[in-house]
Amino acid sequence: MSITFDEREKVFHLTTKNTSYIMKVAKEKYLSHVYWGRKIKTPDMENAQLNRFISFDAVPDTKDRGYSLDFVCQEYPVGCGTDYRIPAVQAVFSDGSRAVELIYDSYKITSGKPKLKGLPATYIEDASEADTLEIVLTDTLKSMKVVLMYTAYNEIDAITRSVRIINESSEQILLEKVMSASVDYETSDYDFVELSGAWGRERHIERNRLRSGIQSIESRRGASSHQLNPFFALASKNANEEYGEVYGFNLVYSGNFTAGVEVDQIFKARAYIGMNDYDFSWLLESGESFQAPEAVMVYSSHGFGEMSRVYHRLYRKRLVRGKYRDAIRPILANNWEATYFDFNEEKILELAKTASELGIELLVLDDGWFGKRNSDNCSLGDWYVNKEKLPDGIGGLAEKVKEYGILFGLWFEPEMVSPDSDLYKAHPDWCIHIPGRERTECRNQLTLDLSREDVCEYIIKTVSQVLDEAAIGYVKWDMNRHMSELGSAGLPPKRQKEMPHRYMLGLYHVMEEIVSKHPDVLFESCSGGGGRFDPGMLYYMPQTWTSDDTDAVERLYIQYGTSLVYPVSAMGCHVSAVPNHQAHRMTSLSMRGDVAMSGNFGYELDLAAFTEEEKDEVRMQIKQYKDLRTFIQSGDMYRLQSPFEGNTTAWQFISEDGKDIFAAYFRILCEVNGGISRMKFTALEADAVYELLGVNGGKRYSGDELMNIGLTVDLWGDFNSRTWRFRKV
Repeated sequence: MSITFDEREKVFHLTTKNTSYIMKVAKEKYLSHVYWGRKIKTPDMENAQLNRFISFDAVPDTKDRGYSLDFVCQEYPVGCGTDYRIPAVQAVFSDGSRAVELIYDSYKITSGKPKLKGLPATYIEDASEADTLEIVLTDTLKSMKVVLMYTAYNEIDAITRSVRIINESSEQILLEKVMSASVDYETSDYDFVELSGAWGRERHIERNRLRSGIQSIESRRGASSHQLNPFFALASKNANEEYGEVYGFNLVYSGNFTAGVEVDQIFKARAYIGMNDYDFSWLLESGESFQAPEAVMVYSSHGFGEMSRVYHRLYRKRLVRGKYRDAIRPILANNWEATYFDFNEEKILELAKTASELGIELLVLDDGWFGKRNSDNCSLGDWYVNKEKLPDGIGGLAEKVKEYGILFGLWFEPEMVSPDSDLYKAHPDWCIHIPGRERTECRNQLTLDLSREDVCEYIIKTVSQVLDEAAIGYVKWDMNRHMSELGSAGLPPKRQKEMPHRYMLGLYHVMEEIVSKHPDVLFESCSGGGGRFDPGMLYYMPQTWTSDDTDAVERLYIQYGTSLVYPVSAMGCHVSAVPNHQAHRMTSLSMRGDVAMSGNFGYELDLAAFTEEEKDEVRMQIKQYKDLRTFIQSGDMYRLQSPFEGNTTAWQFISEDGKDIFAAYFRILCEVNGGISRMKFTALEADAVYELLGVNGGKRYSGDELMNIGLTVDLWGDFNSRTWRFRKV
C-alpha cells in the first residue's frame, strides 16, 4: 500500500513511485506538514519538524510556549486563529463568529480513488492503481467537519487533493473560502512559475523569484480565463528542463480560481490553490456538505521536463475519458476562415470534396448554421437549422459529406444567448443579470444562467436533438464571453454569491449528460480559443482549441507554454491562411504545417483556393502526420529550446516503446553570418542506432551522436523550420 500510518508517532506517509509526502499529528491535535519531495524512508520527527516561538506569536497551549501555529508547517490552516498567514478555509457561524479551530479526529485508508460528486477529477480503472487517505478534522465547538482527501498514484508521481466540508450542527454555516490544497515550505528559496497572457496570447511562461508578501494568480471572470491558467509551480533557482526541483500545482476546475504563495516574516513559504474566494460564499444548511475541486500536485527532482511528462501521462490516461482517450484523433478542416458566415450547402460540399481528395478525415461546419445567424449579433440559443443556407438541414448535409468518405462536425455555443433571439424573447430572465442594472453585452451576447436547472435542461435537450438527428462525429463547444453583473433570478438574496460555482456545477452536469449520450462524438472545447484550457474541461472533452491565434510564430510560444502542464493530445492545432488573420504575418505553408503537427492537426482555410502545388504539399503534410500522430498523441514530449529564451524553438517526441522519434526545429528571424546551429536530441539510448526516415532518409546515427553532437541545421530566411523522423533500428 502506498499510504501508511504510524500509530505511535502519528505520522502519515504517502508514496508514489519516486516521491514521498509526509504529515504528522502534532500535540495529539494539530495536523502538520512535514515533507514533500524525493522518496525517502519515514524520518526522525524531531529532526524533520522544527518548532519555534516568535515574539508577538499567540500560542495555543500555555504549557508549551515554544509551539506556535504561526511558525509550524501546517497541512490545512484556518482563519481567525493564531496563525496569521493565509488560511485555507474561512467560515461565518450563526452567532457571527469567524474563528475556526480544526482538530485531528480520525483517518481512513482505502484502495482506489472515489469520484467527486458533480465535479471532474482524475480517476482509476483498477483499485490497485492508487490508494486514498481521508483525514477528518473537526471544529468541535461548531460541529463542522473538514475531510481532507489525498490520493497517491502508485506508478505515476502525482498526488491529488480535495476537501469536503460537512455541517453537523443544527445551525447554518456560511463558507467564505475553501482551498483545495495548501502546502507549507520551510524556505522561500524558489522561483514562482505561472502561465499568463491574454486572448490570442495564452499561457506564456512567467518566472519570478519569491519575495516577502504574497505572489498570486487568479481569475474573477467566471472562467479559468485566457489571462491566467489554474497552474503554478515552485522551482529551485537552478531548475531547467532537466535539472532541479519543481513542485507543480494544477486545479481541476474551469471557473474562478486563486493560487499563490505567501512568504512570511521568517521567509517560510505557504503555497495554496483552490476556488477564488472573491465574490464567493456557500450557505451550508444543517446536514449538508460542500465538495471543493481537486488539485493535482506533482513533484519532480529532474526539472520541468519530468514534471510536464508526469502531468501529460496522468491526464492522457486518467483524466481524459471515452472513445477518443486512446483512439487516433482525425485530421480536420474547419470552414471558419474559409467562409466565416458567408456559406451555403454548395460551398460546404465543395470544401468537403477538396478535403476528401487531400486525405482530410473530418469537415467541421463552424458558426452560422442556425437561426438567422448571418453575423455574430443574433440567434445564439436558437439551435435549429437555417434552411436558407442549408435547405436539407444538418442531417441532409451530414449525409452528403459522408458520401465523400469523411466525418462531419458542427460548432455550438450552448452557454450563450443573443438578445436578438427567440430564446431571449421567450425567457429574458434566463441570462445572468441583476434586476435594474444594464445587461452588459460582449460580442452581442449574454451568458445563460447555468445555475438554473431549467436552463441546463434546455441546453441538454436542444443540443442533443441536433446530435441525434444527424450523423455528427465531432462537436466544437465554444464559449465567447466572461461573466458580468453576477446575479441569478433562480437564487434567493443570501445565495447570490453561490452563482458562479453553481454555474460550473451546471455546466459540468450539462456536458456529462451530452457527452455520455453521444460516446462516438469527438468533443473539442473552446473559449475564444484557449480561455478555458484547464483539466476540468479535459475531463469531458479530450481536446481544446489551443488559441484563436493561429499564426505559426505566435503558436510556438502558446504551444510551448501550454505543454508545461497539458499534453499535446489536448491541443487543437491548425494550419490557417496567410496573411494570418490575427497577426497579419506571412509564414510558409511548410512552417505552418510543422508547428500544427505538434498537436491535433487540421486546416482552417479555403482548401479549394489552393494551387495544385499547394495541394501537393498539403497531401505530403497529411501523409506525414498520419505516420506521426500515434506517438505524438501518446508519447513523451521533450522541450529542447525555448522561444522565451531566444530566436529558436525545438521539441522532440518519443513513442512509448522508444522506437519512434520526431523532432522539430523552428527559427523566427534569419541571422546574417550567424554561428553554427545544431539540433541536439535527448532521452535516446546512447548505444542504439537510429535511422533517418523521409525524403532524404536512410542515414543512420548512434544515439550518443544525436544527443552530443546533434545535427547541423541550415536554414535561410525568416520564419523557417526543419523536422526529422527517426526509427530505432
